[in-house]
Parts: sequence; C-alpha cells; structure tokens
Amino acid sequence: MHHFFVNKDQIGEKEIQITGSDVNHIRNVLRIHPGEQITVSSPDAVTYRCEVTKTEEALVTAKILWSQEADTELPSKIVLFQGLPKADKMELIIQKTVELGVSEIVPMATRRAVVKLDAKKAEAKQKRWSAIAESAAKQAKRTIIPEIKPVMTFEEAVRYAESFDRKFIPYELARGMEATREAFGAIAPGESVAIMIGPEGGFDEQEVALAGEAGVLPITLGRRILRTETAGMTVLSILMFLLEENKNPARENKGGLLL
Repeated sequence: MHHFFVNKDQIGEKEIQITGSDVNHIRNVLRIHPGEQITVSSPDAVTYRCEVTKTEEALVTAKILWSQEADTELPSKIVLFQGLPKADKMELIIQKTVELGVSEIVPMATRRAVVKLDAKKAEAKQKRWSAIAESAAKQAKRTIIPEIKPVMTFEEAVRYAESFDRKFIPYELARGMEATREAFGAIAPGESVAIMIGPEGGFDEQEVALAGEAGVLPITLGRRILRTETAGMTVLSILMFLLEENKNPARENKGGLLL
C-alpha cells in the first residue's frame, strides 16, 4: 500500500488533504483513483488508513478509515555523519540507512574525500538526496522523513556532534571488539547517537584527534576493512538490533479517530 506524509494542519476530523508534489505522484504516476486505499503519516507518529475520495489538479482528499500510533521509529535518535563518497554511493547510503532507521544524515567534506562540491552543486545534491530520503521513508513506512543536512566541513560536523549523548567514529586503529560491544550496549533509549563515517580514504589522524577532543569515541567494526558505503549500514544494523523494542503490534485506535 502506498504511503505518504502530511503536516498536522492537513489532517481534519474525518479526512486528510494531500497537497504538493505528492498530488502529481498520486494522480499521474501511481494512478490512484477514488475508492483506493493509502496510508498517511503525521508528525506526531500517527498512521492513518485512508480511502481516496477525490483527486483534483492540486489536491487529493482522503477519508480517514482508522488510525493507529505507529511504532516504526527507533527509541534513540541516530545521526549519520557521512564523508562524501565517490560517484552515486551517497544515494545508496541514504536509501539504506533511512530504511534502517537513521534520523538524520550529515554529509561531510573531509580531507581525504575525492569529491569536492561547490555551493551550487552541494545545494543540488542536497535536494536530490532529500528526495531519496523521502522515497526510502515511504517504502519503509517510517513516520518521519530523515533530514539531509547541508554539506559540512569536518570541523563543522564535529562541533555539531558535540551535543550528542553518544558519539562514535569507526577507525582501523581503535581497540578491540569488546570495547565496541560495551560502548554500544551502554546506549539507553532516548539518547542521541552520532556516527561518523569517513570517505573511501578514511579519516586522517588529525581528524580523528580533533574528534577525540570533542568526545567522539574511536571504535572498531572488526578485523576487516569495510567500504564507506558498508560501514554506516553496519553500524545502523547493529544499533537497530540493540535498540529495537519488542512491542506488541500497534492496535487500531478505537477512540474518536476511528470512523
């Protein structure tokens, strides 16, 4: 079933109004007609099952059938700080880490990064990456669309990460796996987590030292050297497994929103 996102002001007592680029997608790409059902997520983590009742040029109206509190988000905010990789690897990284539950992605221009983006190219890339994040969030039935931040220098990224509760930087010279297990196991639900991943050439020693001064903990992901597009997904997979709560399936809301 196709999934969409709306703001709270688009949700009425009995119906939801979908506007913007999703209207064209619903009408002309997916060719959804009145009578077909869709799901819609709101910023307050409520998912609505709806029946499309009207498709106009700039507006799609859908009747609310029932609603439920969604439980697809991880209990901790995880932000991926990703060194700019070559070619279209960033698109794959965004797609898969959004599926795995990342809350936000910060592209970083690091010293060993081959890719160099000027302001105009960086803006265009950010728009493209945001669209990929939205598409992946819809596919994964997320209740939020993870934000793709503007490209930051490594120094800017470190300053931004300083306020996070837990901060990690996978590094080939970090100590053994037991320390990584202990660090990940200590993360409590509700804590914010920053993961800093280097580009193809990795981080240089000065960058690792700068991160360490800001409280970022070097960790190892094992004896093998992982590609930049693999490292972030590996960390997200581990954290998803550790943080995912065993909840009962969300039940339909039998209160005032059930129509």
